Amino acid sequence: MSKIRFATVWLAGCSGCHMSFLDLDEWLIDLAAQVEVVFSPVGCDLKDYPENVDVCLVEGAIANEENLELIYHVRAHTKTLISFGDCAVTANVPAMRNMLGGAEPVLKRAYIELGDETPQLPNEPGIVPELLDQVRPVHELVPVDIFMPGCPPSAERIRATLEPLLRGEMPVMEGREMIKFG
Repeated sequence: MSKIRFATVWLAGCSGCHMSFLDLDEWLIDLAAQVEVVFSPVGCDLKDYPENVDVCLVEGAIANEENLELIYHVRAHTKTLISFGDCAVTANVPAMRNMLGGAEPVLKRAYIELGDETPQLPNEPGIVPELLDQVRPVHELVPVDIFMPGCPPSAERIRATLEPLLRGEMPVMEGREMIKFG
């Protein structure tokens, strides 16, 4: 039996969901025996998201052009896409910048108003990925197969979501232990 091609992606978020994933502790050894990790910011240095991914956990909201390009690519090459954590599910804390009304006011606030000795906007391409006017949850831009809320989701919730997938089944995302936000 071939291993499940498994990936994780980190977009606009704090990495707390990935830290909770690492809280799976010894179960990570069992998971490693059943999956081939083909992309992740945790534990591997792969630069390009591959084709034919079976399961991907996507942490974070869509806040800039780099996130947008990556989520479209991930969706096109992934069978089961999981919104992993409250930022991916609702845009959560990263979307607080939406109140400022667009990318330009966000950049001015961060680099001019709150700048220290030499306030200036970044003006070289590639210094700051081009911000989107609004931070958006993953499902507003691409279809999502499973929503796993939590800030971050507990290790128990992550395991309860992944174990059925390893058996070729869909997890049951019901009840407080599986769908509580925060």
